[in-house]
Amino acid sequence: MKARALISLLALSLSLGTTLYAQGVAQNPPSSAVVTPGAAEPGSNLTVYLLTFGWGDVVWERFGHNAIWIKDHTRGTDVTYNWGMFDFNQPHFLRRFLTGDTRYWMEAIDFAPMVRFYKERDRSILAQELNLTPAQRLKLQQFVQNNALPENKFYRYDYYRDNCSTRLRDALDHAVSGQLQLATVTRVTSGTYRSHTQRLMTGDIPLYTGVTLALGHPADKLISVWDEMFLPVRMANDVRSVSIPDSTGARIPLVRSEMAIFTAGRSPEPAAPPNYFPWYVAAGILLAGAVIALVRSAEGGNRIALFAATAIATLWSLIAGLAGTALVFAWLFTKHYFMSRNENLMHFDPLSLALAILVPLSVYGLRGVSKALKLSGFVAALSLFGFVLQGIPFFDQKNGEIIALALPLNLAVWWTVHRLTHYKRTSLPSSAAL
Repeated sequence: MKARALISLLALSLSLGTTLYAQGVAQNPPSSAVVTPGAAEPGSNLTVYLLTFGWGDVVWERFGHNAIWIKDHTRGTDVTYNWGMFDFNQPHFLRRFLTGDTRYWMEAIDFAPMVRFYKERDRSILAQELNLTPAQRLKLQQFVQNNALPENKFYRYDYYRDNCSTRLRDALDHAVSGQLQLATVTRVTSGTYRSHTQRLMTGDIPLYTGVTLALGHPADKLISVWDEMFLPVRMANDVRSVSIPDSTGARIPLVRSEMAIFTAGRSPEPAAPPNYFPWYVAAGILLAGAVIALVRSAEGGNRIALFAATAIATLWSLIAGLAGTALVFAWLFTKHYFMSRNENLMHFDPLSLALAILVPLSVYGLRGVSKALKLSGFVAALSLFGFVLQGIPFFDQKNGEIIALALPLNLAVWWTVHRLTHYKRTSLPSSAAL
């Protein structure tokens, strides 16, 4: 699984010069399993497991991973089927990534190298034997083998709705004729796509900030158990409570047995999102307070403080404007559905890009003062309005951290322009007006 603030992922990964696979080392798939003539029932020679791999260190490893493991006792093969393959060297990878059109593929990988890969990276491995009938096991094997064919293996990756775990989930659901979805789709959880993403970004403040900023309103909808299976570890937990009808119609647990193949030395993934909100409040207030203090010092004649206050206001306007422009682009011109309807645009405003030019011009050149005052006032008012709107159901995006950081700074930019342009106009020597 691979979910992250988009540009950060590329910065971490594009430096790798060889073909990279997100969740395993590709091997040549073995030939298809064949049931011997003496088998009691087609598929009885197969054992099917859900393999779940715990979270890791790299960005795309934080969401864990999973695969279907099929043991063919007749042929003596152990094959895992893995939908998490991608290649940074694919043609147009960067463009596809930024526009939400990344191509992933499914690969058949021998069990031994698959397990070795995850052990070397200190990631836990859990195997759950699935309680499928012989016919269901054979149906699943035929489905995944067909899916692994070159003409069928590629798909457009979506972090939440169509990823390596949901593909596996859908394959299992196909094998049990829709019983998995039927048992889970109406059970609503207390989690959202945003809360799960933030939970798995624990300990990495830049990543946490990036995903909180990038995700829009659609990411805050409560999700069902069926939807929650986009997370491999949650899927492993969820299938424990699922029962399906057997060949006689009696309901049986989907999971027959479990075994821990490897237990990592690292801590398990967090159960809940971290509470970083106080830190964002502190950062926003401290930074805005520092700007105000510098403005006060500048009004007393301190030229260094004048430069510092202007520089901070300019730099923040540049950052907010670039981020807001990226949010607009993601909403309107990409396939990143969960980056649409983003209320953070009221706090990271593309118009701030103009302020990055107007602030230094108005303070040092006394040019465009009226425009700088009006635009900085508008940006600050819009940010304040976005905060007030949090009390309205339609505008209830979970972006408190972004508001806590951006609102004080947007107000501070307006204060900087207002006070420093006034100071520069009134502190000029009388001869300067001649």
